[in-house]
Amino acid sequence: MAINPKFHAPERQAWDVPALVRGVQDGDRSALARGITLVESHLAADQPLAAELLTALQKAPRGEMKTFRLGITGNPGAGKSTLIEALGKHWTEAGHRVAVLAIDPSSQQHRGSILGDKTRMELLGKEASAFVRPSPSAGALGGIHTQTGEVIQLFEAAGFDRIIVETVGVGQNETAIQGVVDFTMLVALPGAGDEVQGLKRGVMEAADLIWVNKADGGQRMAANQAASQLRQALGLFQRAETQHVDVLVGSAWEPSSLNELWEALDRGMRWGWASDRTPQRRSEQRGKQMTRRIQAGLWDHALHQGAERLAHLEKQVISGGISPAEGALEFLRHFSTKNG
Repeated sequence: MAINPKFHAPERQAWDVPALVRGVQDGDRSALARGITLVESHLAADQPLAAELLTALQKAPRGEMKTFRLGITGNPGAGKSTLIEALGKHWTEAGHRVAVLAIDPSSQQHRGSILGDKTRMELLGKEASAFVRPSPSAGALGGIHTQTGEVIQLFEAAGFDRIIVETVGVGQNETAIQGVVDFTMLVALPGAGDEVQGLKRGVMEAADLIWVNKADGGQRMAANQAASQLRQALGLFQRAETQHVDVLVGSAWEPSSLNELWEALDRGMRWGWASDRTPQRRSEQRGKQMTRRIQAGLWDHALHQGAERLAHLEKQVISGGISPAEGALEFLRHFSTKNG
């Protein structure tokens, strides 16, 4: 199909940061969605505007609302989205405002994603006091994207007090979630030894709670076996905090089995604030958030200035003409010379 030579893409709408600030604080869902789009943007022209938006929201007076930032991770097919929908509805029925950031894996070619979690959480997405935002990982490692912390800030500025971040779920290296949330829940499957062996040390150490899901029908015995082995595995790790890590068993499809989970999450939130772990962790996270922004900005700047040189060096590395280490060093020399 030929490209229509008369087609012109619509001009990009200019960002009105003061209007976005007012809209987010007023709980305007469209303003919140636009604000998230701005802070997730990788365009150089958007960076100062995103910083202006975030700074204005941070300086705005806020009440004493204590929020809870929950990260949920686990293998693909563990039932994370179904569990999140059940949890979100439980919280909205209790009078909370719930925001979900569901990170989807991105294509390595165009960095886009299917963004299917909003359709999987259809009932929660219709709740007036809930907001579901699917976002692509954009190639970032660790199960989240680099602006996750900023999106959480926008959620809270809009008045959401229960924040859920669902990781990509494409592997068990997803420990970056610990750097943006207060509490991490690992969702596992009935599988006994196979499930335990599939979990990496970092993921086990990051977990504040483990939920063995899909323990319904004939899977109950297998789920209990998996929970037993997970408890044994937890005993091998030295944890910095004295908090006990619960390993619970149930099914997102059986509401009666979820009561124990709701109580454990409530205890986890109260413990985090009472022990000062939550305030301390959030302070540390803000520093790391700045570091991630610097790293992303430097990489984008380097690509902008040296795209041709990088492409040339990549061809040499692929052909075996130079080693990857030599190619990287040569690119860094080129970048330093241009900015020296």
